[in-house]
Amino acid sequence: MKITIQLLTIILLFTVVLASCDNNNNAPAPQNLEVQDFIWEGLNLFYLWKENVPNLSNSKDDTKSGYINFLSATNPSNFFESLIYDRQYTDKWSWVVDDYIALENSFQGISKNNGVEYGLYYETNSTTDIFGYVRYILPNSDASTKNVARGFIFDAINGTQLTASNYRTLLSNESYTMNFADYNNGNPIANETSVALTKFEYQENPVYIAKTLDVGGIKIGYLMYNSFTSVFDSELNSAFAQLKAEGATELVLDLRYNSGGSVKTATYLAGMITGQFNGQLFTKEKWNNDLQEWFDVNNPDWLVNNFTNEINYSSSNGSSVTKEAIHSLNLTKLHVITTNSSASASELVINGLNPYIDVVTVGEKTTGKYVASITVYDSEDFGRQNTNPNHTWAMQPIVLEEVNKIGENDKDGFEPTLFLEEDLMNLGELGNLNEPLLASAISNITNVGKPSLTISKTQNLKRASDSKGLTRFGYTMHVEKKLPVGLIIRN
Repeated sequence: MKITIQLLTIILLFTVVLASCDNNNNAPAPQNLEVQDFIWEGLNLFYLWKENVPNLSNSKDDTKSGYINFLSATNPSNFFESLIYDRQYTDKWSWVVDDYIALENSFQGISKNNGVEYGLYYETNSTTDIFGYVRYILPNSDASTKNVARGFIFDAINGTQLTASNYRTLLSNESYTMNFADYNNGNPIANETSVALTKFEYQENPVYIAKTLDVGGIKIGYLMYNSFTSVFDSELNSAFAQLKAEGATELVLDLRYNSGGSVKTATYLAGMITGQFNGQLFTKEKWNNDLQEWFDVNNPDWLVNNFTNEINYSSSNGSSVTKEAIHSLNLTKLHVITTNSSASASELVINGLNPYIDVVTVGEKTTGKYVASITVYDSEDFGRQNTNPNHTWAMQPIVLEEVNKIGENDKDGFEPTLFLEEDLMNLGELGNLNEPLLASAISNITNVGKPSLTISKTQNLKRASDSKGLTRFGYTMHVEKKLPVGLIIRN
């Protein structure tokens, strides 16, 4: 927040309030006053559900002593939570952080990671005990050098059974021993094997597998893509150059574990899949009523994300832009592998392409994350430059809904065209022709055999979370465009 007349007025008013309290030791302390004021101002301007939160009303006056008490009644995290609309059912995704460097790192795929990506289930007929299964291992990580692989079952950390009340704490430790077990129909039995794992700072390249399969003379590209991380846009484009050079005329896009990321990258990916719709509308943004009115009058073009045939890279200070031509497959049909962990930007690609090409989804219903956020800093224009030097708090509030060319979205997630759950007893090797979900997609492409629609033995298990869900930044769809000049006026 700017340290000017406004803040000085707030502090002086708060001093008057304290002086009028007859030295009451229970009077609210002025700690974090700047942070709370920044949180209120940012949410008052940007928050998508602002109209549903009375305490974000434009009529709230920051020159009144009541506002001072309102700001200082609690700490920044609790203050932020008090302004979130219907946390359990509607806004499950906004957050505030006290260290925006960690937030920025997460958007570049950087985190403390031991290399094990996993899913978590409740044990059969239990509401407390939890077990996990290994989904994949990150290359060049600690786990990549250890005896742990896709399909391994674990039910304890450091010898302690995972439960609903402790799994977050146990799995958040930087070093731990993962204790393995046999599946036993969802009631795992310890098998006396384990592995010691340590987390290091790691940057994940989301392009996990890219190859072309020749199935009966049909060249089928397969791309397993695990996060929409914009710093790896060039690597994503290179993967499509490879598939194109290999003659791929079909594509299976594997987003089964992709929980989202950059809207910009999702737009580039849509252009790589197609290519024939350059300049046409991919998605359009819907903001809160006040901002929507401003955009419609002053800058309506800012609300649209169009298909493009080039990637734009800005310099660190935004003074220059370099361009890279997109390698497009010009497809008219796409197969996408999805699970309940496929979210936000993954769903955006499906939704944005639906009006243009035939999108066949294989697997499970997606998460239902249909809204996007921006990073809000405490600065004159809420941007990254010239942030308040007194603190490192920032917000990632939900600010907009993304809709496709015909104004549609699916707030409950996308039902699969071909339903098939992953079976913990038969996960298969990712990228292998016989991996059940990929085999089902290939069968649908080639019309040879029948897509495997067998009922998974894990169908009745209740999901608890996954490795990305245990991080605050795991499930996100964020907008990286610089806000237009004239939008923000901080009092």
